[in-house]
Amino acid sequence: AMGKVKVNILMADDDAEDIELIEEAILNIEPDATLHKFLNGQSAIEYLHSAPDDALPCLIVLDYNMPQIKGSELLSIMKSRKRYDTIPKIVLSTSNAHVHQHECINNGAAEYIVKPDNMKELNSLAKKLLTYCKRPN
Repeated sequence: AMGKVKVNILMADDDAEDIELIEEAILNIEPDATLHKFLNGQSAIEYLHSAPDDALPCLIVLDYNMPQIKGSELLSIMKSRKRYDTIPKIVLSTSNAHVHQHECINNGAAEYIVKPDNMKELNSLAKKLLTYCKRPN
């Protein structure tokens, strides 16, 4: 359909199971969504740097704790590149430490969300994430 926003989401999380659960919840709501999944920050940023402008995701979801490059570091790398300015970035974490939240918001995260531990919350998380892709750019 004309004008339908293609939902294209990048997810980086070293917990493959968490990615699967969130992906499933997103696809239940938005079956046409594409998820680019990465188990570490390094491969996620390499993908972003090599993607053409018109293929950039409408949303970037990052885990806070990842080997090599953690979520907050990825945010500051993206902050230094103009082309990522308009992409909302969400940090998902098992930690609700204020220092982590503060660090991520300062580095450009739109939101810092503590990972849900049940399906009901997972579905509302998926809905919330998808609202970021529905915004007109």
